[in-house]
Amino acid sequence: MTRLGEHLRRIMPHSGNDTTLSKKRKKLLFITLLAAILLVAAVIGAVTGVNSRKNNSKQESLRVSSAAHAIVKSSCSNTLYPDLCFSTLANLPQAVSQKITSQKDVIELVLNHTTTTVEHNYFAVEHLIATHHNLTEREKTALHDCLETIDETLDELHQTVKDLELYPSKKSLKQHADDLKTLMSAAMTNQETCLDGFSHDDADKHVRQELSNGEVHVEKLCSNALAMIKNMTDTDMERESEAGGRKLEEEETNGWPNWLSAGDRRLLQSSTVTADVVVAADGSGDFKTVSAAVEAAPEKSSSRYVIRIKAGVYRENVEVPKKKTNIMFLGDGRTKTIITASRNVVDGSTTFHSATVAAVGERFLARDLTFQNTAGSSKHQAVALRVGSDLSAFYQCDILAHQDTLYAHSNRQFYINCLIAGTVDFIFGNGAAVFQDCDIHARLPGSGQKNMVTAQGRIDPNQNTGIVIQKCRIGATSDLRPVQQQFPTFLGRPWKDYSRTVVMQSTITDVIDPAGWHEWNGNFALNTLFYAEYQNTGAGAGTSGRVKWKGYKVITSAAEAQAFTPGRFIDGNSWLGATGFPFALGL
Repeated sequence: MTRLGEHLRRIMPHSGNDTTLSKKRKKLLFITLLAAILLVAAVIGAVTGVNSRKNNSKQESLRVSSAAHAIVKSSCSNTLYPDLCFSTLANLPQAVSQKITSQKDVIELVLNHTTTTVEHNYFAVEHLIATHHNLTEREKTALHDCLETIDETLDELHQTVKDLELYPSKKSLKQHADDLKTLMSAAMTNQETCLDGFSHDDADKHVRQELSNGEVHVEKLCSNALAMIKNMTDTDMERESEAGGRKLEEEETNGWPNWLSAGDRRLLQSSTVTADVVVAADGSGDFKTVSAAVEAAPEKSSSRYVIRIKAGVYRENVEVPKKKTNIMFLGDGRTKTIITASRNVVDGSTTFHSATVAAVGERFLARDLTFQNTAGSSKHQAVALRVGSDLSAFYQCDILAHQDTLYAHSNRQFYINCLIAGTVDFIFGNGAAVFQDCDIHARLPGSGQKNMVTAQGRIDPNQNTGIVIQKCRIGATSDLRPVQQQFPTFLGRPWKDYSRTVVMQSTITDVIDPAGWHEWNGNFALNTLFYAEYQNTGAGAGTSGRVKWKGYKVITSAAEAQAFTPGRFIDGNSWLGATGFPFALGL
């Protein structure tokens, strides 16, 4: 019997023959029955309400989960590794508990996971160094190169997250897009650079195998983030254009972007080349070596720190690390101020570490001096200048070596009125580098070697990297010209899968073979590379005998060529004006 039934039995009369119930008792019975009915109704209502709220909450959760799933599915579908993208998000607790309302949320989750994975790789390299006691000197150097590039990757990932948090209101959409894609392109390149350090000897392969899985995994995670960033920014810029917002062409009509305030323009225009310190080998300056001057420079400086390097030959290896920003090397003349060294692969260095000068801190500038590596062709890879500095520029500089002269490693770079001379792959790397009004000369190589002007290293179709040679003069040095028929010279060959090089509006002498371009290894990358020529002149500029690869083309449209100008390719309108160097943004 229920509690309600028991209560009613107690208050009902014991005998059906009792017909003398008082009105008071009847009233009490009625009130009690009514109260019982109302109580039951209230209990039922309360239970129904709770169940209803639970159902509504569950439905809301399902609705949010379904919406989030749709965003994740859409975001991951635009990547090169969608399965990895889905599994990455599925295994993250944040993806379950945090409401994903936009593609931006998905990108942030992937970036945070990627950062954790990169940190794990850093510790793995440290452990390998500590536990492997039979490493060669080059393997030790390569592992320390890995630590450096992994550390740079962490900085780039952290900066990407910061920039993403400000998206899309802090800058123009185009600058947001260029900055984000540059950061992620550099982060990807760093993983490849780490592994490339173990490609010189067969013994290196064992160490490479131990690192490969971790580095490749991070490279793929970065690729997915880059693909989503590109999709998001491309979509938003298209919507802005359709809505009548600023058009890209309008942003690039002069030396400054329209969104830059008048005050900021005046600040940038007021930047002057004023010496802060002087380097002189004879002791007459503030420092005797360039390295000492760099070491004394402030960290993370927002103002330009000029190091005037007096005429002389400085025999040293110089590094401008990531924490040293806005540094300028100002020489007394390209033939008078020379920084030179001779590190090389044959003698035990890695290509990355062989650089006479390595510029990594952003906004590095150099003017009126020479960077040189004197190792010679017999020593193979020997870099004169390595550049990983974003928004870096070089004016009236000579960059001289043989194989791998200029390592345009990563980030946005600009070279104006410079001389670059070398033999095999003498302009290489995976930065976004534009050469304007430069002399680019092949020199006499070693016996049996072929000259390659470029070996660009783009590893992903979404990277905003490549080599652009515009309004330059491509020829041969005096030692090569008399025997150039014995040493074929080509505009480039594909170092990596998506190698991208454009030569336009340049004068090309007959030093360049009629085929123009050369394979790296069989059919490798011939379908995925992008090599193009536009409006070149000279005896070596004819395209009728050029290679017939799927990835090669002759550009005939000015609109297509415009995409490879400094204003568009390296977002030059937002920063070249601050360098104080001459430049042209368009064709």
